[in-house]
Amino acid sequence: MRADRLVSLVLLLRQRGRMTAETLARELEVSTRTVLRDIEALSAAGVPVYAERGRHGGFALLHDFQMPLTGLNPDEALALLVAGSRRGAQLFGLGSALASAMLKVVDALPEELRDTAAGAAQRLLIDPETDLLSRPVAAEEVPDAIVAEVRRAVFAGHKVRIHYAAVDQAPKWRTVDPIGLVTVREQGYLLAKRAGEDRTYRLSRVLAAEELDEPARRPDTVDLDRAWQERNARFRTGGDKVAVLVRVDPAQREHLVGTALAVCAEETDADGRLRLNVIFQDSRHAEWALWQYATRAEVLAPQWLRTSLRDRAAAIAARYGPPS
Repeated sequence: MRADRLVSLVLLLRQRGRMTAETLARELEVSTRTVLRDIEALSAAGVPVYAERGRHGGFALLHDFQMPLTGLNPDEALALLVAGSRRGAQLFGLGSALASAMLKVVDALPEELRDTAAGAAQRLLIDPETDLLSRPVAAEEVPDAIVAEVRRAVFAGHKVRIHYAAVDQAPKWRTVDPIGLVTVREQGYLLAKRAGEDRTYRLSRVLAAEELDEPARRPDTVDLDRAWQERNARFRTGGDKVAVLVRVDPAQREHLVGTALAVCAEETDADGRLRLNVIFQDSRHAEWALWQYATRAEVLAPQWLRTSLRDRAAAIAARYGPPS
């Protein structure tokens, strides 16, 4: 379409500076005659494009010309800001550049979208560094209607009723104050408060959702990354959970990770075996899980678990030893 080509032409001149008609034609995959007609149309529309003649001539824009981000709908504007929240830029040393770029995106948005999109992006956290269940999982399917209803409540700052099926419990309705949404390893979570207490709900277990008109009781601003880290820490250390340091054959890693509740740390020893710090539900879970690996895994800590596995192995050896 010609409108798309005109936008591309302006973007090329903004990003590369002076360009000849022939170069523009190659980039846009059109004829030189078409480029000249497009330049004429842009000038007539008030875009400050001008021609410089001579050996190093070509077409250019006035240096202070900026093209506003028009035509964006609210979801498109939000998508830009959410994409800018990915951690990949931090890994490549582009964190400060990304932050600056996102400020420019917000500044260039139409005024009616600026506050809405920026505030909504603050309520989403994409792929944080830690995970409640650090193990490979398949992507979960959550009906769009449910996600949309929860998302509207999060952004609007309204309470939301969810029909939630907790593990080993019959589904029941809960009214919560939504804080934000988090995705981890293709799993979605709603961070919320219920009766003033922190709660985390897995979106795949939400069977229905209804945004209410009542305002949510929550702070005006939120550090979603910090909130996730705090809940993650409580999850790992709460109840009777047991932390185990274990050396394991790399071939057994995936099975062990799938058996454990969570993985806190991982490194490779000089001999190629993996050293994992894993969390089990309780002492019985830890002993049952690690007994299955026989000599393919070695518990390094805690000592009581080493002793328990040794005693179990000694009892088995005595039972199946040669008859006296």
